[in-house]
Amino acid sequence: MAVKPSHYFAQGNTARGAHFLYTSAFNGLNQIFVLTGPQGTGKSTVIQSLADNLLDKDLHVQCFHSPIRPDELDGIVVTELKVGIVDGRVCKGISESGAGEIVSVQFEEAVNNSIISPEHNITIEALRVKLERAYSEAYETFAAALRIHDEWETFYIDNMDFSKADQIAQNLTQQLYDGHESDTPTASRHLFFGAATPRGAFDFIQSLTAGLERRIFIKGRAGSGKSTLLKKLASAAETKGIEVQVFHCGFDPNSLDMLIFPQLGTAIFDSTAPHEYFPDRDGDEILDMYTLAIAPGTDEAHAAAIADIKARYSAKMKEATSYLAEAEALDSQIKAYYVAATDFSIVEKLHLQLQSELNERIGSIQLSK
Repeated sequence: MAVKPSHYFAQGNTARGAHFLYTSAFNGLNQIFVLTGPQGTGKSTVIQSLADNLLDKDLHVQCFHSPIRPDELDGIVVTELKVGIVDGRVCKGISESGAGEIVSVQFEEAVNNSIISPEHNITIEALRVKLERAYSEAYETFAAALRIHDEWETFYIDNMDFSKADQIAQNLTQQLYDGHESDTPTASRHLFFGAATPRGAFDFIQSLTAGLERRIFIKGRAGSGKSTLLKKLASAAETKGIEVQVFHCGFDPNSLDMLIFPQLGTAIFDSTAPHEYFPDRDGDEILDMYTLAIAPGTDEAHAAAIADIKARYSAKMKEATSYLAEAEALDSQIKAYYVAATDFSIVEKLHLQLQSELNERIGSIQLSK
């Protein structure tokens, strides 16, 4: 059976600005190839081609998608080779990732700058200013939406039985971890399973959890303790030496939305909008924090106020998404100038060099088996 890739984001457009998780996502690799150069020079296309070739060789590829164009890749990690390849424009924090070697691959060498006239450069610079402004407007609007979301949470926080919420966390910790502890504490890996994109919220929950035996769908309301529960479980897993992948919220990265325990074959995740799913196979179960820890009748008692908050929140999220769509359009205009000025025969040479480097490493691990 063919090896399936894993899909993630390591960058998010969030209420706290552009947020990067590459330091953790690429931690511990032996080598990282950082592809430098402006948009439009073929980096994403090359990364996708390399990924396809590696998958054809039955190697596991971790694919990191672009939050502005989620169908495109910003980077990959080849699990068996402990090698990463990433677009240098997006990989903030990569130098702190603990990689053994970081190699720069200069795609800007393929750009014929004589084709880009002084007038073009003036236009590109003006577009970059507009692009930065569109992102700033998006982040400011997401921040406004988060403040509204905080209002929403208050109704449920004020009506929560914290002792019950603590007991849920203790019970789950015991149920999940008993018999699996190690004497060596672990460091969790931090990722995004989704992102705010120009087309709205986008996630890979279903593909990331498809091969797991057990999935726990946390239901509830804003402020009903879902993220706090996940933080407690993640902290306990690290202390008890249990491998855990920690997935941050793509809207507010200070919150958590999912944990995956590879060795336990288990995922537990916030299954509410905008990533709402329901059990559909054996091994799926619901954990409803509203039913278990919130005073009955809270929804009904505050229905009018909650409806108003929800409407204001939805409007802000829609507005923020429109700014991301504007950013994508501006980025595409900039990209077009560099596409026109790029010698793709040089890009192909860089592609083949990268492929050759990977093939050497594949040969080395095959010989060692």
